[in-house]
Amino acid sequence: MNEYFVRGDSVVLPARDFDPALIFDCGQCFRFTPDERGVWSGVAFGRELSVERRGDEVSLRTDEETFESVWRRYFDLERDYAAARERISRDDFTREAAAFGAGIRILGQDFWEALCSFIISQCNNITRIRGIVERLCELFGDELPGGRHAFPSAERIASLESDDLAPLRSGYRAPYIISAARDVAEGRITAEELLPMTTEQAIKRLCELEGVGRKVASCVLLFGAGKRDAFPVDVWMKRALAEHYPPDFDPVSAFGEDAGLAQQYIFHYTRHLAEKV
Repeated sequence: MNEYFVRGDSVVLPARDFDPALIFDCGQCFRFTPDERGVWSGVAFGRELSVERRGDEVSLRTDEETFESVWRRYFDLERDYAAARERISRDDFTREAAAFGAGIRILGQDFWEALCSFIISQCNNITRIRGIVERLCELFGDELPGGRHAFPSAERIASLESDDLAPLRSGYRAPYIISAARDVAEGRITAEELLPMTTEQAIKRLCELEGVGRKVASCVLLFGAGKRDAFPVDVWMKRALAEHYPPDFDPVSAFGEDAGLAQQYIFHYTRHLAEKV
């Protein structure tokens, strides 16, 4: 998506394949929330951003230099999502899911933030995850000019003990957060290490970390390490796979490098169908 223009203090993009409500509310990140006007605001890579969709335009309140250096990659703007939907639409269900979810984009997040956030996400709902993540940032992250806080560095969290995280009310996850922070801060796990691996190899490597299972590892790889064929499977996805695909269905073989995007479409559509019942 190369076409954009600057209007005042914002960069304006076509709304084609870019719906902030879908992007920020489909369980892939936890730091953006909407106001009563539908403007989404949050923080990524230590920068504050507000995003608003009006008609056929999406407005990002940022300067052009930061847009090019941070937000272009974050919103995966080099990817042709219309072409990806065509490739994904291999049967009626995936075609419907892809059409319903048009506007979702896979965010390119910071590896440490994704790892920490998805450890927090275990056996949790999105509202509670957001609360824990925000408390983590407010307590230990640097304050930003707009009043919000950056995600704390792995080094900052690594210096703490589990009891220091008690105000987060993260429960049994606290020691896992500390352990992961120390692994990252001390270089025992890096995104660069995972990139040359196959996704299956990278999942196994992440599952060596304390408190990380296959679902968390898949989310970290998809949203925090650029592994586009990672296919996280939670309760919703198990239901969708059981209802719409044969028992031997292999999403990576079926969708290839689009598997992660297919997962997001299917996940979002399955939740929608459940709400209609």
